[in-house]
Amino acid sequence: MNRHRTAALAVAGVLAADGLLHVYWATGSTWPAPDAASLSHAVLNAEVPFTPRVVLPLAALLFSGATVVLARGGLLDGAARRLPGVVLRWGPRAVAGGLLARGLAGLVWASGTGTEPGSAFHRLNLVLYTPLCLVGAAAALTVARGPRR
Repeated sequence: MNRHRTAALAVAGVLAADGLLHVYWATGSTWPAPDAASLSHAVLNAEVPFTPRVVLPLAALLFSGATVVLARGGLLDGAARRLPGVVLRWGPRAVAGGLLARGLAGLVWASGTGTEPGSAFHRLNLVLYTPLCLVGAAAALTVARGPRR
């Protein structure tokens, strides 16, 4: 498997897993946190409702990003044939841009700006959110720059 396909699988896997978490949270479940407020603070560093109206559109966006990255990476031929060329060209770039923006914000938060050092969000941002976003941005850009399948 070439690096473009591997990158597409990695990015799509993370986006789809995050999308599944959002669908799960839409049911009212709060795993891995004990309650909705703790979940919100650990994920967003603020108290935001994890209601279906909030999390399902995010899940749809994550699944859409995963689909377009897989299609551009040559792993969903049927979708690649149905999607407009502009979506295949710019979709992975949009995914890369979104992940890069979150990753750069994560670097600011890692410095302690806008977050309390020692909080669940601060720790998760350092070890999970920011690294995944920065690596994901690079991988999505690899997919975007790869051959169109």
